[in-house]
Amino acid sequence: MNQKFQSFFPPHRTLMGPGPSDVNPRILDALSRPTIGHLDPLFVDLMDQTKQLLQFAFQTQNALTMPVSAPGSAGMEAVFVNLVEPGDKVIVCQNGVFGGRMQQNVQRCGGQAVMVQDEWGTATDINKLEQTLKMHPDAKAVAFVHAETSTGVRNDAKALCALAKQYECLTIVDAVTSLGGIELAVDDWQIDAIYSGTQKCLSCVPGLSPVSFSQQAIDVIKQRRSPVQSWFLDMDLVMGYWGQGTKRAYHHTAPVNSIYALHESLLILHEEGLQGAWDRHAAMHLKLRAGLEHLGLEFVVKEQDRLPQLNMVRIPSGIDDAAIRGRLLNEFNLEIGAGLGALAGKVWRIGLMGYGASQKNVDYCVNSLRQVLM
Repeated sequence: MNQKFQSFFPPHRTLMGPGPSDVNPRILDALSRPTIGHLDPLFVDLMDQTKQLLQFAFQTQNALTMPVSAPGSAGMEAVFVNLVEPGDKVIVCQNGVFGGRMQQNVQRCGGQAVMVQDEWGTATDINKLEQTLKMHPDAKAVAFVHAETSTGVRNDAKALCALAKQYECLTIVDAVTSLGGIELAVDDWQIDAIYSGTQKCLSCVPGLSPVSFSQQAIDVIKQRRSPVQSWFLDMDLVMGYWGQGTKRAYHHTAPVNSIYALHESLLILHEEGLQGAWDRHAAMHLKLRAGLEHLGLEFVVKEQDRLPQLNMVRIPSGIDDAAIRGRLLNEFNLEIGAGLGALAGKVWRIGLMGYGASQKNVDYCVNSLRQVLM
């Protein structure tokens, strides 16, 4: 082999796509600190603090709250493999890519996914959900995406959960893009199982998935008729490691330095305050909206259903999607997202997440787009 290998030094990009987002320098610094053992008493103390900070971020007292040692997709799988058994009926609301992934998880667990479909770019119709609940009184759970990353739509999690509870269903929520960016209240909204990711509004490095399970969800897990199909994601086993107290049962080698980074990101969120973070995302969205509309770009999602942290705009007629995104990346070191599925080539997805939800990024994005579109 004649190829010469050398260290990798990435360029400094401005990340304004659907994720990952720009990482706060404090978090990068935390990531570089000395590695200690995953059963070291000091690391166990850090695990406890991380759990408490996650409870704050999720607004929950759930004892089973922790980061899965894998990205958000594994958090999604952890929720479904623990709660869904063969033959279970789960109502899945889909109005984008990630509702479809929920459907696949239900099916791979041997469950039956009953779909409530809405057009991509629109919010889930609560009346459709109620009709479906009436038609399927034996449904075990209702699953939906709070912040649909593929379209920039915010679904009304509070209302959807309240309706599901009227029909005695568990509630399963994808909060990958919502945690830290918009209002989220796990306990008040009666969410039984929720998962998120670190690389969106928490502005942490990718690779961890915060999850939380209610006591009702834990009871369902303990009463399973069959073993959880995933050994690694079996919550009964994982909690032997992420449980309370100084004595922890070895389950897996946690990504120690990534936990440092998550702890720091949650500390930053705690310092700013949840309301402060939500208000900042909302304010930067309004500034970005003004700039994009001044360029003649149109938003796809109705104003009341838009996510401030993920903005989907139509690509003007005659504009080459890939060429524009390529120029932004190569000439400006700026990343924005392409459309997915039926929206591919028709829309851009522009992220304003976490540390990246700043006036600096808004100005840079609008000015860069102005230059390439001219």
